[in-house]
Formats: sequence, structure tokens, C-alpha cells
Amino acid sequence: MIKTAYKLFKNIGFDFYIFLLSIKGIPAFIKDWINFAKHNTDSKNFGIKSLMPMLADRYDKAGVAKGHYFHQDLLIAQKVFEANPLKHVDVGSRIDGFVAHVASFREIEIFDIRELKINLKNVSFKQLDLMKQSNSYSNYCDSISCLHAIEHFGLGRYGDPIDSEGHLKGFNNLHRILKPNGTLYFSTPIGSQQVVFNAHRIFSVNYLLKMFENKFHVVSFNYVDDNGDLHLDVNHESDFATDDFNLKYGCGIFELKKI
Repeated sequence: MIKTAYKLFKNIGFDFYIFLLSIKGIPAFIKDWINFAKHNTDSKNFGIKSLMPMLADRYDKAGVAKGHYFHQDLLIAQKVFEANPLKHVDVGSRIDGFVAHVASFREIEIFDIRELKINLKNVSFKQLDLMKQSNSYSNYCDSISCLHAIEHFGLGRYGDPIDSEGHLKGFNNLHRILKPNGTLYFSTPIGSQQVVFNAHRIFSVNYLLKMFENKFHVVSFNYVDDNGDLHLDVNHESDFATDDFNLKYGCGIFELKKI
């Protein structure tokens, strides 16, 4: 119940955890403020002109090195680097994570339903609704990624039209855009299958494997567990996989080869 309430408030912009850390940080902030002002030997050049209390940072962790996005973005960027495809396209993945990683060493083209104004080296953008079929992009590239995005298709979260089969239409178009024998890097939440409206879907591993049938061969499978830890090169056809690895909200990360 507490976790549910925390997630609800965090989704609407209020983080209880940060709030409590901030309250804890008030006495230390006041003490440090007085101490700095008292002993500021260069107040002429660096006098305190305004305040911006950062109350929680001293108690928070140094950074985040776990979770769905951290692991998938780093892992798949490494795979794209090693594969060095002729043309890589990304659909809906995180701009300030995966796309930035890839753009540091090669060109990448982005497709997304939302508008993006961008002027960055190695990055180009096209605004597209991937639930709609367009013959303009058939056999368009030899490498494509769609990381933590397909689960949103058709739920309206990003201004996309409501469509209960949006994930299927989107996936079929990923297949169509990719050239024969091309590679799809694909990730999505896995666990007990359901729709969490209007945030996302959660898929069972078996459902995804059936979705891949006659379209893709699974080259590798990795997953991030409920604690945010990465499990590499897992047997996706094991008995454990049929139980979705006992995950509530994990992340399946697939490298797929188009048949």
C-alpha cells in the first residue's frame, strides 16, 4: 500500500523520498550557509547573491548504476558499436540515454510520434506514428532499436491514438522497416501480463516469443530483475522463463535477427 501510494505521488511530480531527505537536510544547510558566509575569504568576487537550497543531495546516492534504462541503454549501445551496421534507426528510446550513447560514436536516426527539435552531430529525427504503415520505410535499414517503448503504443500516454493492438502494429512495422537478416534490439517490461493504463503494458515472455515467431530469431536474451540488476545471456526457453522469472516488473532485452 505504501509503495503504491509512493509511485502514485511520484508519477504526478511529488517524491516523498526526496521530500523527507530535504527536511532532514535543512539544519545542515543553515549551518553550512552561516559557516561559508563567515569564512568567505573572497566575498568580493564570490559573494552570496542568491540561495538555491539543495537539501537532499548530501544524503542521496552518488548516482544510479542499475535499473531498466541504465542497463539496456549501455548494453545495446555496446552491441551497436560492435556490430557497426550501415544504418541504425531508433524508435522511441530515451534521447538522454541510449541515443546519446550511440551518437557519441556513430550516426543514428530517430523515429518518434512526438515532435523533437534537435541540432546534434550524428543525430537526425523524423516524426512518425509507428502504428501506421508507410511503404516509404520498407527495408529501410539493417539495424533498428526500440527500447522500453513498444509497451506504450496505443495507450494515449504520448498523444498516440488509442489502439488495443498498438503494440502489435508497431512491432509489425519494426519488422517491415528492417532489411532481411537485419538486427532488432528490443526491450520491454516483462512479468505478469497486464495493461497498467495509461502508463504501459507488461508482457509475459511466452507472449513475446509468440510475437517473434516467423519474423525473428532470438540471438540473445538478457533481463533486468525487480531489484534493477542485469542478468546476461539467459536461456529464454527455460522452465524459469515460462514463469517470467518470477518478475513483477522486469525488463526483457532481446537481440533479434530478422528471418
